[in-house]
Amino acid sequence: MKAAVFEAIDQPLRIENLADPEPGEGDVVVKVGRCGICGSDLHMASDPAYGCAAGDVFGHEFAGEVVATGRHVASLRPGDLVAVVPLVSCGACDHCRRGAVQWCAAFALQGGGYAEFAKTRQNQCIKLGTDVSLADGALVEPLAVALHGINRSGMKAGDKVLVLGAGPIGLALAFWARKRGAARVVVQDITPFQQERAIEMGADTFVVDLADPVGAADRALRGKADIVFECVGAPGLITQAVAQVKPQGTILLLGLCTKPDTLDTFAMLAKEVSLVTSAFFTIPDYEAALAVLDQGAIEPRLMISRTIVLDQVPQVFESLKQRTGDCKVMIAP
Repeated sequence: MKAAVFEAIDQPLRIENLADPEPGEGDVVVKVGRCGICGSDLHMASDPAYGCAAGDVFGHEFAGEVVATGRHVASLRPGDLVAVVPLVSCGACDHCRRGAVQWCAAFALQGGGYAEFAKTRQNQCIKLGTDVSLADGALVEPLAVALHGINRSGMKAGDKVLVLGAGPIGLALAFWARKRGAARVVVQDITPFQQERAIEMGADTFVVDLADPVGAADRALRGKADIVFECVGAPGLITQAVAQVKPQGTILLLGLCTKPDTLDTFAMLAKEVSLVTSAFFTIPDYEAALAVLDQGAIEPRLMISRTIVLDQVPQVFESLKQRTGDCKVMIAP
């Protein structure tokens, strides 16, 4: 099979021919139909903290058609269309039974979507409804990450919400915040590239003001935020969020930051700010994200900016390391 393969930090991906995967007893082989390029993939290719090795195949946002199953797989058969939950787990422990698979002792991250075929496990496959496309299936993961953040934040109808960062996760948060009844949703970024998309997905206002980010957000929100969602992962943004949130408000941390940061704990304590983190998602989050697409929600589909083939992946992947007008680029192997 053809795949886009990681070679080394800060080196372009390389197209290679690899052996087709064979299913083990409890495994499923999926013909990849769509796979999203995630911002964390870009970070993994540039930051040694993620521990990527030569020969790795990225791609955790994918959906496709089941083409082979192991002899212990009873719930799926060839021809089924599935979205793949990219969180490896045993499927049997207490955490797995309640859907919190990220706390399973066997937890690992599933990649492999930048290829024609990928091997996964039956408990990671969620069948797609008749009204859900493979492109929709590849959108479920970022939608579920954002929904988990919303749930962790304790957001209520009527809250004022500020989203820092207009990447796919930030835009998905704007969608969920609007759907959950936020009184006002403001998305803030350092470039205007995603302004139109953010408004279409649920934001009231899009803010770009490098000179006065706190004042600009206050004016757009008409006060301080009840909840600030930090979706960038850059040092200094938690301190900025403290200045943007109301007393006894919440900062929900979703951005992945591998660099040390300094917190102004005095300012946080003075406001009694709650700093909450959000990691991955639960299976109920994932199923709810899939259900909203199955019910016809149009807004999440607006994140898809273009679709490319595997041979284009190395060049496009490199271009995405710089800020562009792209949002969610899909691969159609």
